[in-house]
Amino acid sequence: MTTRRAFLATLAAGFLGPSRVAEAQRTSGKVPVLGLLDFSSPDPGRIGWWQAFQQGLQELGYVEGQNVRFEVRWAEGREDRLEKVVSELVALRADVIVTGGGEAARAAKRATSTIPIVMATGADPVKVGTVQSLGRPGGNVTGVTSLSSELIAKRVSLLKELLPKASRVAVLWDGTSNGRLSVQELEAASKTLRVSVRSVMARNPEDFEPAIAAVVKERALFVVASPVLFPQRGRIAELALRHRLPTMVGGREYAEAGGLLSYAVSYPVLFRRAAIYVDKILKGAQPGDLPIEQPTKFELVINLKTAKALGLTIPPSLLQRADQVIE
Repeated sequence: MTTRRAFLATLAAGFLGPSRVAEAQRTSGKVPVLGLLDFSSPDPGRIGWWQAFQQGLQELGYVEGQNVRFEVRWAEGREDRLEKVVSELVALRADVIVTGGGEAARAAKRATSTIPIVMATGADPVKVGTVQSLGRPGGNVTGVTSLSSELIAKRVSLLKELLPKASRVAVLWDGTSNGRLSVQELEAASKTLRVSVRSVMARNPEDFEPAIAAVVKERALFVVASPVLFPQRGRIAELALRHRLPTMVGGREYAEAGGLLSYAVSYPVLFRRAAIYVDKILKGAQPGDLPIEQPTKFELVINLKTAKALGLTIPPSLLQRADQVIE
């Protein structure tokens, strides 16, 4: 597949020369296979996250084609395809499966109880049943969580700071388990600030226009960060702006595509951290013994261009706290 070959070439670009890890594996005669599994599509933004993972491996001495081999699979946001491509990685006997998105991690866990699985991102894996605990996951899953649902309360607070009179908001989500968890978190957080929530679901490109048009009477639109919605972030931002809906989104990339406010982790940082887990597992660590890492730094991104188009004035206190202002 052309896209897959291009992505493999991108991952391989810039690797350093042979290292002590390469030497050790030449001696053993075995090159580990890493299955890279993403529930989303090969969008440039997500490819950038996987490039960060590749860079993390590079720093640890792994050279694609010499002491590690990648098998890349994209599920295109389709659950039926996700099950198929996970089965392919299991059949290939990948040494480690690295997942992008909570749905991918759960699908991998359903498919194998023996191959180590490293999450590069995803909501609280305890709440969705992927692991037993963050401190001692047990089983074959470990990695990094983005805490995407737990950040909802902070996002509500930031939106209220911008729109103090807002009493009604809408939330756009994708129908997945992770998305449902985020909607529930939003509903709980909104109660304390006396904000009512109306949810609309969209999974396919043709769903977005009627979904957003249905909530034009709300004061703002929350967009749940998800592998399904991520490739459509530009379209969602365009439709929200057309209907004069300020948006709170879950990632810098959404704001760069035209969303108004984003408060989230840095996903490239999470993917780089996932490389450390892969290295530990390839050196003999058991995934169930490796505590799941939680992010400690979060980014506030404000799209001032979108604010001006909406006729909104961003409070100076909010601008001063922003990690990035897009003009």
